[in-house]
Amino acid sequence: MVTVEIEYCVPCGHLSRAEDVQHVLLTTFGERLDSVTLSTGRDGVFVVRVDGERIFDGAVDGYDVDEIARRVRDRL
Repeated sequence: MVTVEIEYCVPCGHLSRAEDVQHVLLTTFGERLDSVTLSTGRDGVFVVRVDGERIFDGAVDGYDVDEIARRVRDRL
């Protein structure tokens, strides 16, 4: 099983995006995940890590919840 961390920019208001991703991952993969945690950040950050490895960076990839789910699935 894996852990997922979603780091999001608080001042930018990315909490709702982070919660959306968290919800999709938990409902899609459920018991296959140890945890999906939210971590506060700054400077526009929206990064998803699986077991510490960055798999999605909103600054590079743009926000796409389906793509994030695909990348997490690839790590399971």
